[in-house]
Amino acid sequence: MITKKDIQNRIVEAVETVKRTNPMAGSITNTVTINFVANAQLAVGGSAAMVYLPDEGEFLAKAGGATYINMGTLLPVYEQTLPHTAKVLHEVHKPWVLDPVAVGIGSLRTRLLKQFKEYKPSIIRGNASEIMALAGLWGLDGGTEGSNARGVDSTDSVSEAKTAAVALAKWTGGAVAVSGETDLVTDGSVIVYSYGGSYYMQKITGAGCALGGVMAVYATVASPFIAALTGTAVFNLAASRAEKKAGGPGSFYVHFLDELYKATAADIANNPFEMEEA
Repeated sequence: MITKKDIQNRIVEAVETVKRTNPMAGSITNTVTINFVANAQLAVGGSAAMVYLPDEGEFLAKAGGATYINMGTLLPVYEQTLPHTAKVLHEVHKPWVLDPVAVGIGSLRTRLLKQFKEYKPSIIRGNASEIMALAGLWGLDGGTEGSNARGVDSTDSVSEAKTAAVALAKWTGGAVAVSGETDLVTDGSVIVYSYGGSYYMQKITGAGCALGGVMAVYATVASPFIAALTGTAVFNLAASRAEKKAGGPGSFYVHFLDELYKATAADIANNPFEMEEA
């Protein structure tokens, strides 16, 4: 099994490479959170490109280092854009991050997410209820029928989603990140629990969406597992630091972006985490 020191070294390498090379990670994301996703990607050292048309999605899939697909506020054109972009990403072997927001709600969302199974996203990021519902939709272990999410909020715990997360990671050959009070990241053989974060993360919109976008930035330079873990670690670190300076959700948002920007590679690698075999 990979050691804790190996993981920390790879996180340092990923962070330093992103800050040095400014890689582009394109996003097709929730209209509620486009601004936050782009700003978070920029803050960690990446370059952002936000699109929604089919031909633009194909262009990003081929030209970008990685792509983030978020299932939030679906537009009619996404029925063409999302599966087309995911298919191209799979064909050209480019990494991509899937956020299955509100999986199980609506026929279009369900149909699109079913199609994504064969395109094997490099990273899947969601709350516990979304991860369990996606595993169920794909017929994998630990899955549930429908969604136990309340809107975009989870009604299941991270520990309850562990089996589903491992099954999804084994299917895709990539990584799965489950967001919660303690975050879980797995590649199907190793499970890491990342600590930190803030109560205020629940009081601003788009924290999970922004995390998916940042994972895509790191996926341009690192393996899916290290990219997912690095994104999770920098968010937990920045949030815990921002909370100490914030007087409420509004100031937390500003301080959080500042702390994403200021976090060093060593800081991120040393954010507390524990690991176990899957």
